[in-house]
Amino acid sequence: MIDKLRGIEDRFIKLEKLLSDPAVINDQKKYQDHLKEHGELNKIVSVFRKYRNFLTELDDTKELLKDPDPEMQSMAKAEAVSLKENIEKAESEIKILLMPKDPNDQKDVVLEIRAGTGGEEAGLFAGDLFRMYSRYAESKSWQIEIIEKNNSASGGFKEVVSLISGKNVYSAFKYESGIHRVQRVPETETQGRVHTSAVTVAVLPEAEDVDIDINPADIKVDVFRASGPGGQSVNTTDSAVRVTHVPTGVVATCQDEKSQLKNKTKAMGVLKSRLFDAKLREQEAKRAADRKDQVGSGDRSGRIRTYNFPQGRMTDHRIGLTLYKLDSIMEGYIDPIIDELRTHYQAQALQAIE
Repeated sequence: MIDKLRGIEDRFIKLEKLLSDPAVINDQKKYQDHLKEHGELNKIVSVFRKYRNFLTELDDTKELLKDPDPEMQSMAKAEAVSLKENIEKAESEIKILLMPKDPNDQKDVVLEIRAGTGGEEAGLFAGDLFRMYSRYAESKSWQIEIIEKNNSASGGFKEVVSLISGKNVYSAFKYESGIHRVQRVPETETQGRVHTSAVTVAVLPEAEDVDIDINPADIKVDVFRASGPGGQSVNTTDSAVRVTHVPTGVVATCQDEKSQLKNKTKAMGVLKSRLFDAKLREQEAKRAADRKDQVGSGDRSGRIRTYNFPQGRMTDHRIGLTLYKLDSIMEGYIDPIIDELRTHYQAQALQAIE
């Protein structure tokens, strides 16, 4: 590990020199590439230098342990214990920093929320989850844009598809894919009985042209008139667009814009993301076949979380986390959940590579 860190430090020093080179400064693309790499290496080098200083200080302290003065020996022992703790912490931090990065972490996401079992109550909770994620995105200064929605009669959503864009969006949202279960008394329940409903959430990293190549001949485009709740027409032109990837049968629809061209562009973006996600799932399945536990992304399909309103409780079943802060969670305060999930899967990943 030390040899690897020395190589990273050498590269970091070289980048510092390149960033002050007039030839590099005048080449904006090269300058930005070097600046980005410099920023990525900066934290690793910073922790490595602290780690190296701790090791040097520990060696000096060991020399003091040989001092004939008992008081000096006592101070040296206490210092050695403290330095060893700092060294262990730095080693753990370095291991995490050296872990392979998820190449999708910096991507924007397509967030798909669909009502599952539970009828209208599931639709209402789909709306609640969309609001929760919207509040969370707002707290991070991320942008959220609805691509497609299908309202339920009670005011929720049968389905809502949105694009969330900003810095490192996927790195946070990638833990949200799966089945979200809600336990509460529906507004229509007259006897106060608690009902259980379910909503499915899918988080797809937004695909770029370099991620997925689509043959135009494989795309079928249909246009139709956008409709609202109850099927009524919401405009008088065929502006809504449905695109189908014929070889796979994957479909994406957009009717949120009045412009057919804008709807087609958005629908194509969602289609690419769905195809890219299918490609990632196939890769994950191959990796999972080589080892029993899939590390780093969590369970993407099973029941992942329960929201129990009578008890004010949220339980994430993947890591056994229970929080009695349901009101604040539904207002978008989900950082504590995401932080715990990130720590859990980082620990699993470290075990896999050690």
